[in-house]
Amino acid sequence: MLIPRQKTPSLTVETVTGETFDLASEGSERGTVVCFYRGLHCPICANYLTELEKRTPEFAERGVGTIAISSDDRERGQGMADKIEAKNLRVGYGLDLTKAREWGLYISTSRGKTSIGIEEPALFAEPGLFMVSPDQSLYYGSVQTMPFVRPHFSELVSALDFAIERNYPARGEYTGAV
Repeated sequence: MLIPRQKTPSLTVETVTGETFDLASEGSERGTVVCFYRGLHCPICANYLTELEKRTPEFAERGVGTIAISSDDRERGQGMADKIEAKNLRVGYGLDLTKAREWGLYISTSRGKTSIGIEEPALFAEPGLFMVSPDQSLYYGSVQTMPFVRPHFSELVSALDFAIERNYPARGEYTGAV
């Protein structure tokens, strides 16, 4: 399990624009929103990432970078970028499922074609949303076992404003006896 205020696992993926995303060398003033999504086969992910694309400039205004990442191959990653008309949001692909597990993501098996007629990969990671501080420590984390009921980006932007204004620390860091 990832612990707030402690360093997150390393994370390096290729992006559909041909760049390499490396969390350790991110230069955002206040950190990075890392959004793990299921893949091109997921219509809920497309809607969710459309919202993140729309909100990415708001995060940037607050000194926060954004990236959406799946275990899809480059072609499917590009397909998602095209579907959501990504102009601001970086879209990474090729997430190794071992790395997904390090981040605490749940792994699912294929059930064939989805409601939009796209074949699910044999194995893929379920969604997770993380806010990682510039020192690569965890500030916020949320993981799902299903594609449904994800955190709203508008609420995350508002929470970020609150945290910046009050210098609010990451919570959930206690690991001692209970």
